[in-house]
Amino acid sequence: MHRFTWVLLLVAIASCERSIAAEPSSNDLVPMVLELINDPDKDVRALGFEQVRTGAPGAEATKQFAAALPKLSPEAQAGLISALAERKDPAALPAVRATIAKAQDESVRVAAIRALGSLGSADDISSLVKLTASPSKAVKAAAIDSLIRLPGNETALSIAAAADATAPEAHVILIHVFAKRRAREAVPHLLKAAVNDDAAVRKAAMAALGELAGLDNIPGMVQGVLKAKPGAERDASERAVAEVCSRGDAKDQAVPLLNDMSKLSPADQNALLPTVGRVGGPAALKAVEAAIADADPARHEAGLRALCNWPDASVAPRLLELAKSDPHPQHRALALKALIRVAPLADGRSNDERLTLLKQVMTLCTRDDERQQVIKRASAIRSIGSLRFVLPYIDKPAFAEQACETVVELAHHRDLRVPNEAEFNRALDKVLAVSKDPTTRERATRYKKGQTWVRPKAA
Repeated sequence: MHRFTWVLLLVAIASCERSIAAEPSSNDLVPMVLELINDPDKDVRALGFEQVRTGAPGAEATKQFAAALPKLSPEAQAGLISALAERKDPAALPAVRATIAKAQDESVRVAAIRALGSLGSADDISSLVKLTASPSKAVKAAAIDSLIRLPGNETALSIAAAADATAPEAHVILIHVFAKRRAREAVPHLLKAAVNDDAAVRKAAMAALGELAGLDNIPGMVQGVLKAKPGAERDASERAVAEVCSRGDAKDQAVPLLNDMSKLSPADQNALLPTVGRVGGPAALKAVEAAIADADPARHEAGLRALCNWPDASVAPRLLELAKSDPHPQHRALALKALIRVAPLADGRSNDERLTLLKQVMTLCTRDDERQQVIKRASAIRSIGSLRFVLPYIDKPAFAEQACETVVELAHHRDLRVPNEAEFNRALDKVLAVSKDPTTRERATRYKKGQTWVRPKAA
């Protein structure tokens, strides 16, 4: 279409819109907009879609646009459906639903599914839930997006009701939907899911509760911790409870958790002590120290594991003591591992204080894997002292690659590298002479040139 014709059409549209303001008929305007939408030129089509979004007001015009969908090319159909979604007139909903059921072109179907997020209602939840199981990634993503955006105060409760009848994989997806919707009304459902027999459902539910639950939900979350398998699942559930506890009294956030635990059996209390350790605080420390001092081996170990989970280095002196003197070798190893974790934590101590503790921890290490972890954790202390601490380990084959990695990690921080450029360049030269790792070598080369390096996104 000639550009001059575009102008004539736009002038005509503007004239029609003024007429519509006086007389609510869109019979003249809609065909002209549809002519634009049918044009092979994408820029012309864009003008038509804009008119659908912002011009030709009224439900009658919406119905006319929607009725034209089957007559358009797939590309024009997808664009018109998206424009109708932005128009937010429910008069388009029947046509959108019909398109989902009948469309052969995936892009058209995906556009219609996404449109339900703006136009749909609770009546669409069942079909959207089914679509989350689609083998098509695009269809699945569109259905999830619409469930997240679907309007209505009762929508989350309707999704929760549908979730109960779904397979575990779909249930997990719907739990993520609750989290994205910030659906506090779904917390009762999440508490039930936290003790589901399926581990993936439990894990997703506890993660969502960590974002949505309040202190009054801690008793239910405690049951989720007890249901979780020891290991990664249990650790994640404990962190979720600690996150909720962090919303409580800043002076002693563990009190609500301890109050709930007091009503449980001794065995369950032991199982929950590591969770108490993740919360920290004076009341938690008192309970943990009592457990460590207990003559019962199970109670003692639970207390030690709680101390090893502490969120800051305030318990470092006690961990040092246990790492040196606990009568059980495995407990001494646990305390040392915890020290390696907490020593570099940024928790108000100066860089020098953190590095001094990390060096002290290194002297307690008896195995190379422990020393490797100390060298790795040194990268969390952004100081020239950390560079000087790590650099000699490049000359020791057992630690060389990890030391090289820590050097480039420290060099990544421009505010540390630039003021100490000469010292860092010498260290990076050493890395390039020793490291066999391609990523480490690339980083060293780029930092020497003053260039940046973009960390790959996690999968």
